[in-house]
Amino acid sequence: MKCEFVMSNNGSILNTEVLVLNKAYEPLDICNVRRAIVMVFLEKAEPVVHMGEVLRSVREEYPIPSVIRVHRYISPVRDAVVLNKKNIFRRDNHTCQYCGAKNKELTIDHIKPKVKGGKDTWENLVTACHACNNKKGDQDLKTVGMTLQKKPRKPNRIHRLRKFAGEKAKEKWRPFLFFE
Repeated sequence: MKCEFVMSNNGSILNTEVLVLNKAYEPLDICNVRRAIVMVFLEKAEPVVHMGEVLRSVREEYPIPSVIRVHRYISPVRDAVVLNKKNIFRRDNHTCQYCGAKNKELTIDHIKPKVKGGKDTWENLVTACHACNNKKGDQDLKTVGMTLQKKPRKPNRIHRLRKFAGEKAKEKWRPFLFFE
């Protein structure tokens, strides 16, 4: 079977994100179109929402899924979000958690400094601009008179899927990620 792949503006449509739902319609993960199509053809999943684009073979046209649902129940992984710099920036929306600056060069700051026993945890690490990070130094927030815009916490699976999905995909995924 010869296939013609529809191309989008940013390259192959096969690398576009697809939301994967559990049998009970719980959001599980994100995969690419290539993986989603394989799961559908192997009858391990079914399409729930389509992108509006098609994959063509010589005789058939197949709608490309934006959301698929697996046929058997899979337990969601609880600690799916890895603690790293990239994910802290994503969690904090690339915004300084002290002054709210968005268009500055950012770094990671320990709320409770390491020299005072602060650990590398989701609750102790925030995104900060260089000015705020230097102002705070190795002091506690109360000592320097600074406050956080919001209390940091570990993102769960739903937060990860919401934040890390592309904007185009989010619109079709909204009902499944509890945006509405």
